[in-house]
Amino acid sequence: MKRLFAALLLCLAGTAAHAEQTIGSVSTNFRLLGPNDKVVVERFDDPKVANVSCYASFAQTGGVAGGFGVATDPSEFALSCVAHGPVHIPADLPQKEEMGAISASFLFKHFIITRMVDTQDNTLVYVLISTKIIHGSPANALSAVPASN
Repeated sequence: MKRLFAALLLCLAGTAAHAEQTIGSVSTNFRLLGPNDKVVVERFDDPKVANVSCYASFAQTGGVAGGFGVATDPSEFALSCVAHGPVHIPADLPQKEEMGAISASFLFKHFIITRMVDTQDNTLVYVLISTKIIHGSPANALSAVPASN
């Protein structure tokens, strides 16, 4: 029920939970009408851990429906998180927390980035999943960033 409520909030918001930066895109399929299908790359800076950025790539459906923003994108994505300076895990960082979302359809589907803390190995683990209001997909991507403290 908690997951359903979170998905509903994300759908109603229609934007990412935290600011993301679009890096660019690559066309993958020509469409005569509307924009081409493409792979989009976005960067998510971890809002609670300095010097960590996650790069997510995901398929975006073009055509007429994609041009109007009502197409549902496939659950095809990748994730790579990097440290661009020393990484220190804050003492009050939650063990697991959603840190961003990408809208993958008009209302019903999102890709969600969740941060988890591996306290034994002092590592931040980021997972990207696909979710719908009723049920999600087993598709996922994973990336880990070691901390220096």
